[in-house]
Amino acid sequence: MWTADDIARLCYEHYRSMLPKQGKPEPNREWTLLAAVVKIQPTADQACDRPDRPVQVTKEVVSMGTGTKCIGQSKMRKSGDILNDSHAEVIARRSFQRYLLHQLHLAATLKEDSIFVPGTQRELWKLRPDLLFVFFSSHTPCGDASIIPMLEFEDQPCCPVSRDWANNPSVEASGNLEAPEDKRKCEDSDSPVTKKMRLEPRTPDGMAHHQSFGNQESGPNSPDVSSSNLTAEELATVTGMAPGGAKVVDVYRTGAKCVPGEAGDSGKPGAAYHRVGLLRVKPGRGDRTCSMSCSDKLARWNVLGCQGALLMHFLEEPIYLSAVVIGKCPYSQEAMQRALIGRCQNVSALPEGFGVQEVKLQQSDLLFEQSRCAVQAKKAESQGRLVPCGAAISWSAVPEQPLDVTANGFPQGTTKKGIGRLQARSRISKVELFRSFQKLLSSISEDKWPDSLRVQKLVTYHEYKEAASTYQQAWSTLRKQAFGSWIRNPPDYQQFK
Repeated sequence: MWTADDIARLCYEHYRSMLPKQGKPEPNREWTLLAAVVKIQPTADQACDRPDRPVQVTKEVVSMGTGTKCIGQSKMRKSGDILNDSHAEVIARRSFQRYLLHQLHLAATLKEDSIFVPGTQRELWKLRPDLLFVFFSSHTPCGDASIIPMLEFEDQPCCPVSRDWANNPSVEASGNLEAPEDKRKCEDSDSPVTKKMRLEPRTPDGMAHHQSFGNQESGPNSPDVSSSNLTAEELATVTGMAPGGAKVVDVYRTGAKCVPGEAGDSGKPGAAYHRVGLLRVKPGRGDRTCSMSCSDKLARWNVLGCQGALLMHFLEEPIYLSAVVIGKCPYSQEAMQRALIGRCQNVSALPEGFGVQEVKLQQSDLLFEQSRCAVQAKKAESQGRLVPCGAAISWSAVPEQPLDVTANGFPQGTTKKGIGRLQARSRISKVELFRSFQKLLSSISEDKWPDSLRVQKLVTYHEYKEAASTYQQAWSTLRKQAFGSWIRNPPDYQQFK
């Protein structure tokens, strides 16, 4: 049907052909990260094919994002016109929401061909049953999924990790940290850098021998890898040697910091440095951010869907990802499973339609050409320091103005004087997505609005989000049972109209 390499190849080609030079990294000096959502559906003549033939599918990129930065708390705005988090995964997901809004407009207003079909409930829609969405990221998500065991037999392509860099305020605000200047080659796991490209040796058939801290199915004595009380070192101790007799000697670091209220990292040398399973925030440059790590956000989307609260007004069920594919970089199947699924696997009593998804997790063997590692390899011995690209690119499969290039949360080129004007808003900012949602509403006669929008007069962004009652109930349940320390922005950051 499709492979991880198929998805990666499609996304890399889309990046090369559909995204402009503006916003891409400066050659030999900058690197970036890439994420996308790919729509997969069976080909039209599938019904005529022989039943024993493999299912043929069409693959289409419907949203894409690049970026490595997020803004600090002091730069957040109550007007909803700034992008707080410009990591590639978040840009791709917000671009996907823009695509979903357009598809709802096609279905509900224009009655044109769309990914949505009428649901069983009044004025609600659901995804066509033959469609699925795959999320691609060129790198392992920052946060918990990036705490990856480093085995004794691995090549050690960087110098021993400095134990004090985690508290160094000079690190980049990207969540993909660099060590101080004199330790340039040391790096954390979030950055696809000059470390060993893959943790698992490959067999001739291309399948990976994944590292394992105990198989979840091996019986009641297996360690609970979602437990925030166990360090990576303690997990390794419980289960003995890793497959192949290799000893866990260290872990790849994540720059994402534990949220207040969670047990912190031990900071001990070696494999005990991090605790696993914790909620984390992306690091800032001196100014702490309020942006949760991409591992945490992907875990949340795996329970609540990618559509968010506003779109849930029109949907009978959430829009879930069927698979997550990661490009070539340091990677652990167990860490991904723990971070994206395991931490929420015991969440229960969710509203109808919501549930913890068994999303398929795969890695491609194809490297993103503008990842830090690829740029480093091309750069070789030339002078100058590699830095993360400051711009973020958003692309959506929509007919009008599909592209959006931003820096520091605003359209690239925005001056201080220009902030606050209409042209100084990203098309995927909260206020602009809200405006698109309101435009959708105004194109539908009120008597055809979903019940959730007709029971009371709604005005602000906050009121519209809160009125999506099943979504809010699911989010409340998830917080109570798994993500109690999740950082939530105060309501006054959502009072715009």
